[in-house]
Amino acid sequence: MEPFVYTSHPGRIVFGAGRLRELGDEVARLGAARAIVLATPEQRELADAVATRLGERAAGVYPHAVMHVPLQTAQGARDYAASLRADCCVAVGGGSTIGLGKAIALTSELPIIAVPTTFAGSEMTAIWGLTEAGVKKTGRDPRVLPRTVIYDPDLVATLPPAIAGPSGMNAIAHCVEALYAIDGNPIVSMIAEEGIRALAAALPRFVADPADAQARSDALYGAWLAGTALNGVSMAIHHKLCHTLGGSFNLPHADTHTVVLPYATAYNRDAAPAAMARIRRALGRFDDGDAASGLLALARALDARTTLAQIGMPRDGLQRAADLAVQNPYYNPRPIERAAVLELLERAWHGAPP
Repeated sequence: MEPFVYTSHPGRIVFGAGRLRELGDEVARLGAARAIVLATPEQRELADAVATRLGERAAGVYPHAVMHVPLQTAQGARDYAASLRADCCVAVGGGSTIGLGKAIALTSELPIIAVPTTFAGSEMTAIWGLTEAGVKKTGRDPRVLPRTVIYDPDLVATLPPAIAGPSGMNAIAHCVEALYAIDGNPIVSMIAEEGIRALAAALPRFVADPADAQARSDALYGAWLAGTALNGVSMAIHHKLCHTLGGSFNLPHADTHTVVLPYATAYNRDAAPAAMARIRRALGRFDDGDAASGLLALARALDARTTLAQIGMPRDGLQRAADLAVQNPYYNPRPIERAAVLELLERAWHGAPP
C-alpha cells in the first residue's frame, strides 16, 4: 500500500423516496427559524411548494439562480438573504442553485441544506464558483459545504431525459478525474469507481423510463458518490477545460462536461493507465477496450449531445479557450500543453474519435 492522506468531511445525508417530508425537521436540527429557499426560475413552483412545506420556518423564496453563478446574481441573493434576516439556505435544484447557496454562505456563513434535483454532485462539495467579466473563478472553503443533503428520488422523476443524461455524465466526470488526482487515495478511488459503475448502469435505464424508481434511486446514489469523490481530491484538465468553456463562452454546464469528458480522458490515456483500467471496469457493458471511447459510447446511449459545435461553442473561440486553459493550469498526469489542448478542443468540436 502506497502512503496516502485521506480527509473526511462532515455532513449529514438523508436518502430515500419521500424524504423531502423531513425538511422541516432538518431545518430545526440546525437551530434555524428563517430559511431562504433558492431555485432557478424554472423551478419556482417547486421552491414555492418547499416554502409552503416549511411553513413559518420559510423566510422567503429567491428563484433567480442561473448557470455559472454570475457575481451580480450572487450579490443580489446575498442582499436578499440579509434583508430577510435569513439564518439558513435551502437550495432546491441542481448545481446552479446549490452554487448560489454557496455564494451566500461564502460571505455570511449561513448553513446550507441542499435538496438536489439533478445528478450534479455539487451538494457534496466545498467547492464554490463565481463568474465575473466572462471568467469563472473557483475555490474551496469549508463554509460552503452543505450541512445536510436530502436525496429524494421522487424529485428527479420529472427530470427530462435530455437533462438527466448530461447531468449524470457530469457526475461521472468527477469520478474519472478523482481516479488520477495528484492527491488521490484508495478510499476516494474506491468511491469513484463505484460511482461510475452505479451511474453507467442506472442512467440508460432512467433515460429510457424516468418512471423506473429503482433507476432513479441508483442514479442518485451514484451522484452522491461522485460528489463525495469530487470533494475528496483535486481535479485536473477536464474540469479546467469545462470551467473555461462554461465561464467564458456560457456553454451549458452538464452538456459541456458530457462533450469534453471522453476527450480529456483520451488526453490522459497513456499517463494514467491504472485509472483507465478502473474506468473500463466500472463502465460494464460500455467497456469496448478503451476508457475514452467507452465514455463516448455511454453518452451516445443517453442520446446526449457529444460535440462542442452542438452545444454552441463558436469555432473561432477555440484558440482563446486553449489560451485560457493553459493559464494557471490544474495538476494533470500529462503536462498541459497549448498545442495538445487545442487539438483536444478541435476533436471535441468536430466529434472526432477521442
